[in-house]
Amino acid sequence: MSLFHASDRISTGLDRQAAGIRLLPFLYGLTLFVSALLLFSIQPMFAKMVLPKLGGAPAVWSVAMVFFQTTLLAGYAYAHVLNRTLRSRRVAMLHLVLVAVTAMTLPIAVAPGWSAPPPDGTALWLFGLFAISIGLPFFTLSASAPLLQSWFAASGHRQAGNPYVLYAASNLGSFAALFAYPVVIEPILTLKAQTAAWSFGFALFAVLLAVASLFTSGAAPVAAQAAPQDEVRASAIERMRWIALAAVPSGLVIAVTAYLTTDIAAAPFLWVLPLAIYLLTFVAAFRERPWIAHANVVRFVPFAVAPLAVSLIGGDKVFWLTMIALNLVAFALLTLMCHGELYGRRPSPRRLTEFYLCTSFGGVIGGAFAGLLAPQIFNGNYEYPILVALAVLCMPGIFAGGIRKAAAELWPWLLPSMVLTLVWCVTRLQLPATLELPFQVLLALLAAAMLFLRQRLMPFFGLVVLSFVITGVWRPGIAPIETARSFFGVHRVAEVADGKARILYHGTTIHGAQRLRNDDGTPVDGSPTPLTYYYPQGPLAEAINAARAAHGVLGHVAVVGLGTGSLACHRKAGEHWTFFEIDPEVIRIARDPRLFTFLSSCAPDAPVVAGDARLTLEASSGRYDLIVLDAFSSDSIPAHLLTREALAGYLSKLSPRGVIVAHISNRHLDLAPVVANVARSQGLVGFLREDDRAGDFMATFASNARVVAMAREAGDTGSVAGKWAPLHPGPASALWTDDYSNILGIMLRRKFGG
Repeated sequence: MSLFHASDRISTGLDRQAAGIRLLPFLYGLTLFVSALLLFSIQPMFAKMVLPKLGGAPAVWSVAMVFFQTTLLAGYAYAHVLNRTLRSRRVAMLHLVLVAVTAMTLPIAVAPGWSAPPPDGTALWLFGLFAISIGLPFFTLSASAPLLQSWFAASGHRQAGNPYVLYAASNLGSFAALFAYPVVIEPILTLKAQTAAWSFGFALFAVLLAVASLFTSGAAPVAAQAAPQDEVRASAIERMRWIALAAVPSGLVIAVTAYLTTDIAAAPFLWVLPLAIYLLTFVAAFRERPWIAHANVVRFVPFAVAPLAVSLIGGDKVFWLTMIALNLVAFALLTLMCHGELYGRRPSPRRLTEFYLCTSFGGVIGGAFAGLLAPQIFNGNYEYPILVALAVLCMPGIFAGGIRKAAAELWPWLLPSMVLTLVWCVTRLQLPATLELPFQVLLALLAAAMLFLRQRLMPFFGLVVLSFVITGVWRPGIAPIETARSFFGVHRVAEVADGKARILYHGTTIHGAQRLRNDDGTPVDGSPTPLTYYYPQGPLAEAINAARAAHGVLGHVAVVGLGTGSLACHRKAGEHWTFFEIDPEVIRIARDPRLFTFLSSCAPDAPVVAGDARLTLEASSGRYDLIVLDAFSSDSIPAHLLTREALAGYLSKLSPRGVIVAHISNRHLDLAPVVANVARSQGLVGFLREDDRAGDFMATFASNARVVAMAREAGDTGSVAGKWAPLHPGPASALWTDDYSNILGIMLRRKFGG
């Protein structure tokens, strides 16, 4: 305790000096900026560290978001308790001790003892891994934001009356981290260099924090400073408003990301874009003069929500760029509206930490709903329309006349939604394709009605809900067979072309198709014929047959990635094929003969090994004459399966004259230079085939494929060596290792060439 008193005596004169220091807001703002920059660079950096253990999964982003929001809540609670019980300078001393303890745990690394994730409970496993490995640094940094703002509020500076504007500096740092990581940090630095740079940044933060702590007030704790009128705490209803206004945008950022990257276009940049918009809305709203007047934001919201509501679930995905723009604009306006309301309801600076504690709690609720609960209770991304509807309920004035009046206005508009939902649940009626035009006219009329009633908020809300119900359950021309959701995404089985074929979708990516009827309408007899990328005349079939001809017979074959099991029908008698698949729902769908019959007809005894293929393949016994890597056609690729270390693992399981075939078809990523460089690093020769023979998909159900065949000697690939183009090495940045990969570089190469 004597240390605290000594600090008080040394800093006695600083209370009076702080008010006159012109650059004091800049010091606090810079410290907050660096803190947030470090905070949000942890997430992608640590995700890359655990990728070789975890495997690729879009839900990793959602679970990581929930972890960060939960830890943020713990940090805000810590700041609130300290601020309410201790003098600011003593709080500063304690927090600097915590910073010093955190520095002793650096550099950041994966905690020892965490092996492969379990087949069930992957989300909880990942949450625990994040907590043990980076929980303390994130907790320390998250607590710093409210503490710095409360210290500035108590500094006596002439601008200290509104410390909330410093929150913009914090979110600007978060945005800078999200932008810098894929554009600057990842393409330039290895993971080892990134962790070293992060440790240096933490040291800089510690110095800035120590300097800022010198200007904290030596006055009594916040509770003791409060004037009698301030002792009237915010009502429970007001706290609930803070929580709700924070929860809805927090859930929306996860839901809109999941929707865009599964239902529209799973381009890699869409992972960070919604979060960047979410953070920028804080910067735009938490200001004395917001970027857009709050009244104008509220006025614009219906014009974005109306078209979104009639297209969100059942809309046409052909114009995907338009759909992306519509969803992001609506998300930005709804989030900006909620955060503008939140800033408008902020309490006095003496309640600052309590306010941030409530908003952080709201963030946890919204994130947990969208990231953890929704995947367990919904088989589709239904949390997104639910959160959009809840955001509409957050519009100012919607309950101005009281709950009873609002309910009376809403009931007539909700009744049709309830009736339609009940009818669909009982009948599961599918509308014929001939009703598609009247259906689109109906949706246009609903959008027009919403805009006409935009100032009557309860009827507007009722029409939004009605639009979601109609597009969600009454979609003409679509015959869904089954929808399944797992930690790894949403899988849909549907019949297309008037029931001629059945297709498995993962988001917007097709993972296999089976023809059910011939062109004349008669059922298909016999064993199923592989379609999509796997059709008999395609490059995958050609590479497999060439390897078979070169070996005489393929004794053992490993296939990474199952899909519908189409490749099973390329197996010949006497060959032993083993499939490796990370998603248990995909395994269930492929094995169900009521959905697809490739496995049951062509390889009923073929084992399917569940788990991340890099781990399970390397742990398998025996050697393989052929390894097929078929895990890269989705747009969110498992990059850890294409590194130099991964290929070395495959080679350890490959027979001396064995062949590795990689299917690298991808809409957004040019994987050829990556495969070329890792192949060269292991002394392999490679050949590339760009398919152009598939024709119209809806006529042939065949898809053009990009395929690479690799072996220790060119002759081991058989006829491929004489027919396919040699695989040329790419730029040095395309050599991926467990310590370095550059997604943005190959994405730009695919887009612009070079």
